[in-house]
Amino acid sequence: MPKEEMVAMLLAGGKGTRLGVLTNNIAKPAVPFGAEYRLIDFPLSNCTNSGITTVGVLTQYKPLVLNSYIGSGSSWDLDRHNGGVTVLPPYVKEGGGSWYKGTADAIYQNIEFLDIHDPEYVLVLSGDHIYKMDYAEMLNYHKEKNADITIGVLEVPWKETHRFGIMNTNQEQKIIEFQEKPENAKNNLASMGIYIFNWEYLRKYLIEEAEENEDSAGDFGHNIIPKMMADNLNFYAYTFEGYWKDVGTIESYWQAHMDLLGEEPELELQDRNWIIYSVNPNRPPQYLSEDAVVDNSMINKGTQIMGTVKNSVLFFGVKVAQDAVVEDSVILPNTRINSGAKIKNSIIGRNVIVEKDSKIGIEKEKEASDELKITVIGDDEVIPEASNIKAGMVVG
Repeated sequence: MPKEEMVAMLLAGGKGTRLGVLTNNIAKPAVPFGAEYRLIDFPLSNCTNSGITTVGVLTQYKPLVLNSYIGSGSSWDLDRHNGGVTVLPPYVKEGGGSWYKGTADAIYQNIEFLDIHDPEYVLVLSGDHIYKMDYAEMLNYHKEKNADITIGVLEVPWKETHRFGIMNTNQEQKIIEFQEKPENAKNNLASMGIYIFNWEYLRKYLIEEAEENEDSAGDFGHNIIPKMMADNLNFYAYTFEGYWKDVGTIESYWQAHMDLLGEEPELELQDRNWIIYSVNPNRPPQYLSEDAVVDNSMINKGTQIMGTVKNSVLFFGVKVAQDAVVEDSVILPNTRINSGAKIKNSIIGRNVIVEKDSKIGIEKEKEASDELKITVIGDDEVIPEASNIKAGMVVG
């Protein structure tokens, strides 16, 4: 097998507990997004658009939907004789087996996969972030800086620095200090969870960590990167200036959908120069009745709209009956909203039935603050006729 310059390892085993009922049945990277995509479509499409042809997808939590979705990788042009996409769940080896303990341990358990491809560089990605990025440009930067490790970073509001790994850099963008979720950050350059490692060094540190520290969390941020920094390896920050969203919470997931709407959306999904690929089976076109009202919304194929939809994102198979109103909401696949129902500031899961005259997210609790509260209905729920699900409630 010819030597490959860079192999991507895509971490897709997360449970996504902060997304609550949306990840009860599927891994977080398999969560639907943007009317016709799933979260994992973004890093996979970035790999294809960046010319990366070998991708390992490391799965763990409830992987069946994700494994089936990825299939042979043909939707992302990754069904190749040499390389392509390979799903890598934990497996039993000669000395036994265990679940992936953390991000670094997941790579460690797949050293044999990387050794087969023998890359010079390893690109480590998260499977649940929304963004468009050319990894080839990041690799060129890595080489120009003669770096051992390059970390993708972006500027975040100072009030949010406690949520991220923060990189402190000098004028040449060399990282001189790494703070993991600091209370008092010295910088606002946050790690995007995108790393390029020289494979020779990464391999050495992964093996040492696994063999010398049985109690290790097996995590890049807590274990591997601090050790590499202590040994004065060359760390550089690659600053990304485009749209990036960690949709790890209900609020950020909802907001990312709202960012798709309007005449000049913050994230453009129809960019022909950077296509986001997905598994899109043939479906009938959208049906809008004469009485339907649709304003500033994203409506996927296979939807039927007889009522009113404003500032919302609707996935395939959704039906909105006459006199039903959907505003500022995300409606996941195959959900039926019956006549007279009103939905606002909500996320409605897959295969939900909202019976007629129900209200979801319309009213606040009496003592609720003015802060926006997103209402969430989990998959396969049936909301009885004339129900009143108040703002911020979770059903499922």
